[in-house]
Amino acid sequence: MRDPRTGHHSVGRGFLALTASVAPRLLILRALGLGDLLTAVPALRAIRAARPDHHIVLATHPRWAPLVELTDAVDELLSLAGLNQELRWTGAPPELAVNLHGSGPQSHRLLAGIEPGELLAFGCAAARHVGPEWRPDEHEVRRWCRLVSQGWSCPVDPGDLRLRRPEGIDAQGVGLGRGGMRAGGVVVLHPGAAFPARRWPAERFAAVARWAQARGLTVRITGSAEERDLAGSVAGQSRLGPEAVLAGQTSVDRLAALICDARLVVSGDTGVAHLAFAYGTPSVTLYGPISPVLWGPPATGPHLALWYGVASNQPFATTADPGLLSIGSAAVIAAAAEVLAYGEADAGGTASSRTRATT
Repeated sequence: MRDPRTGHHSVGRGFLALTASVAPRLLILRALGLGDLLTAVPALRAIRAARPDHHIVLATHPRWAPLVELTDAVDELLSLAGLNQELRWTGAPPELAVNLHGSGPQSHRLLAGIEPGELLAFGCAAARHVGPEWRPDEHEVRRWCRLVSQGWSCPVDPGDLRLRRPEGIDAQGVGLGRGGMRAGGVVVLHPGAAFPARRWPAERFAAVARWAQARGLTVRITGSAEERDLAGSVAGQSRLGPEAVLAGQTSVDRLAALICDARLVVSGDTGVAHLAFAYGTPSVTLYGPISPVLWGPPATGPHLALWYGVASNQPFATTADPGLLSIGSAAVIAAAAEVLAYGEADAGGTASSRTRATT
């Protein structure tokens, strides 16, 4: 339920949600994108385990509410689409606040403004906050795990990325009921990304789609409403019908169900890749401006990261990253075939993720 005056949403942990008035409150800030939310899941679970008596509120974008519920780590969502918005906290200050958003100073000051009893955050001289050292070369998952571990001297498992599958969503609900589904299973192609720097060319995704069809796999192309033309271009170049294009037609929970049930996910370095990591779905992820050392797959799972080997560190550029463009469709098809075979041979789930240079 949501209170329209405050932007607060209950996310389904019934007991603590009912006792919020008496339980001490703990606020976590992570008002970023889909991949950012998913990389913070191990830290969220560690906070839940370390402070089981607290009512945990997560300040994040409201569109992620269905996924926040699937973590089983949060009691309430406070709508916040970015640091430039007002943090609409009501009532007494939280007993604890945790900055899982960034290194500061803006995020530190936003939390300090509601006067929490304690603020756990990385050290930031500009915000006059003393805390663990920020390390720019640290993997995103391990960074936030270390903050919680060092700050509270508690155990954290960086591999604890898993989400529950959303309940009550069947094949029809994720767009597989139209046009039938082939016996080989579903390959999800996600050609979009927030910025052009991380978008692999549509014609190369189309080559992967043609390979998947020839292998007897059902292809579905995902994306936002703004990426529907891009998804349609991939479908057109691979002679797929309109039923293959799900861009702009899947809610967040339906997208999660689709990724959970898929045989394979092929995407750039986007939130959809992190959904595949969360569900252990075999995946091939194409990296360009940012190294997979920082944002790559977990150590275990049937995942293969392809990378040119040189990071431009320009993820917001308006043209495709040269390193990303160096990855050819033949390399991706070979990787996809390998990951599928690897996943089939590793039914027990002990496969190791790998990164492969394309030079």
